[in-house]
Amino acid sequence: MNRIFLLILTFILIISNLKASPSDTLHVITHNKTTVVTDPAKGVNTYKNWGAFLAPNVPIRKITMKVQFACPDSMRCAEWDYMDRISILRKGGQKGETLNYEIGRMLTPYGWSFSKNWKFDWEVDVTDFSLLLRDSVEIAYGHSGYESNKERGWAVTVDFEIIKGKPAMEPISIQKVYDGHFVYGDKNSPIDEALKPFPFTASPDAKLARLRILQTGHGMNDTDNCGEFCSKKRLVWCDGRLIDERSIWKKCGDNPLYPQAGTWVFDRANWCPGTLLQPDLLDIKVEPGTSHTVKVDMERYEIAKPTADEVISAYLIQYKKVSAVNDVALEDIIVPSSKSIYGRQNPAAANPQILVKNFGATEINSLTVNYGTLGFEKKQYLWKGNLASGATATISLPGRIESKPEGNRFWSEVVKPNGQKDAFQKDNKLTVAFKPAPKLSDSLIFYFMTNNQPEQNAYILYNSEGKVMKERKLGTLKANTIYRDTLKLAKGAYTLALIDTAGDGLEFWYKPQDGSGRTRLMNTKGELLKLFESDCGSGWTYNFSVEDQPDSVKNNQLLVGVYPSKTKDKTTLDYFSNKEEDVLVQLVKDNDVPLEEHRYQQLKEGFFTYDLGRYEKGTYYLKVLVNGQEKARKRVRVLK
Repeated sequence: MNRIFLLILTFILIISNLKASPSDTLHVITHNKTTVVTDPAKGVNTYKNWGAFLAPNVPIRKITMKVQFACPDSMRCAEWDYMDRISILRKGGQKGETLNYEIGRMLTPYGWSFSKNWKFDWEVDVTDFSLLLRDSVEIAYGHSGYESNKERGWAVTVDFEIIKGKPAMEPISIQKVYDGHFVYGDKNSPIDEALKPFPFTASPDAKLARLRILQTGHGMNDTDNCGEFCSKKRLVWCDGRLIDERSIWKKCGDNPLYPQAGTWVFDRANWCPGTLLQPDLLDIKVEPGTSHTVKVDMERYEIAKPTADEVISAYLIQYKKVSAVNDVALEDIIVPSSKSIYGRQNPAAANPQILVKNFGATEINSLTVNYGTLGFEKKQYLWKGNLASGATATISLPGRIESKPEGNRFWSEVVKPNGQKDAFQKDNKLTVAFKPAPKLSDSLIFYFMTNNQPEQNAYILYNSEGKVMKERKLGTLKANTIYRDTLKLAKGAYTLALIDTAGDGLEFWYKPQDGSGRTRLMNTKGELLKLFESDCGSGWTYNFSVEDQPDSVKNNQLLVGVYPSKTKDKTTLDYFSNKEEDVLVQLVKDNDVPLEEHRYQQLKEGFFTYDLGRYEKGTYYLKVLVNGQEKARKRVRVLK
């Protein structure tokens, strides 16, 4: 049976590589919309699949692991923020080498409010594992948690994008340093004793050793809410010398995936709900045959009844010397882009942004960037700066982003690092699809209704050159007040941005005492052009251009909001439409049988408060029908 299995895998590998031969890029999809649910009895449910990767003799330039979440066809999206681990279990077939190396960590989003057609994509560079992602490899997606597995889950896709070509640094070996849940705060069993020093000897051809760390903090039942909600420092030592010190902490209010159903805005110990963790990479220069020791420590912390865990996996990868002197890569186009992770910056009307990396041995001080929208005039920009070997930089490019109504593709190319020929030119150019920014008229109205915490908010409007056109600064807004600011603008590109210094938006279900604020952009006729999400964390950014021929107004634009979404008695429905229509609001449960109804004739906008205190504890929905057709369904939880 094992022999048949290996023959099948070998056949798949040959066919895959033959199919990939005309191109420098190969996709290995190990999990294709796999329905992932919890196993409440065990706390983890593992989904294993084999992938046919490139043969060991094929050079690899880069491997990007792309992870997509969606709602399963037969279920709702799952509800809770759990830690999932993506690992290499085995390589070389069923009788091959057992590894269990964690290559990615997914922190799942609060997905209970996501619609059936929702999906989101993340990605992480896993080139450091190129020695292992060869031939037949068993990849495991381990989903943790205890929520119900009957009516909720995820549709998970794991796609390895492999770019063939000479590596910037050739890997020699990979070793596991740490892998486990390390109790934090126990004075009888200090974490520093569990995180033991790791000695290694540099290989005969080694010039660099890279420590690759994935670390997140979990648990929150002690008085300090450690380790999920406490910021503690991590220290990394090499040969007794401190080489890195940082707080294991991450701000969550600017999460690209927003809003979510739970406490998504709360900052956490190096993670946020709905995040594919990016590793910490620490490069250590070594000489062949020399001996070294690396050690990870956490700042001293003790508590009587510790519940905190630091979940750490770390690997040491040894590399030969950097292959080329001058070698730059265009890693990504951030603006414009249709990628989920860049959703807060896009669409955009001006100032493209690209991400570049220096793969060469010397610092890059100058770089020529060619760019533009296909079908429009090419632009060129000479960048000057200091980009160290192995470092990345985001470069902002001047000018407008030209576009047509649909089918837009933006390209960029980086050439002449330090005025020299690039050593590897196949990763110097990218082309991405993008949606155009809205085109608006020269007279607009910005509607801003503040909540109970206006001191946390401000807004600013500036043009593509950074000149401020209009703003209301922090400390100038009053509570529960409506501001209608008229904006008179010349032709050009603009950015309108809301700022929330507390990182909890204008509305957050966990803080009903803060109230609910609203923002929207309208034309001078009072028609809705853009409704902004109030549950927006640290704020939002809206890019647009002012043109002689603006986009046509969509008459079906509709605003429906409910706040608070958890209540013991009253909740308020916020309604706004571009035209007057007959509206029916029904309170229903899952069976859709109306418990109460409210009719409004020729309604355009208004706030309506309903007292739900007489109903039993549970989940209800406010269903909004316009001219007999359901347009919105908002969930309300009644508490007792």
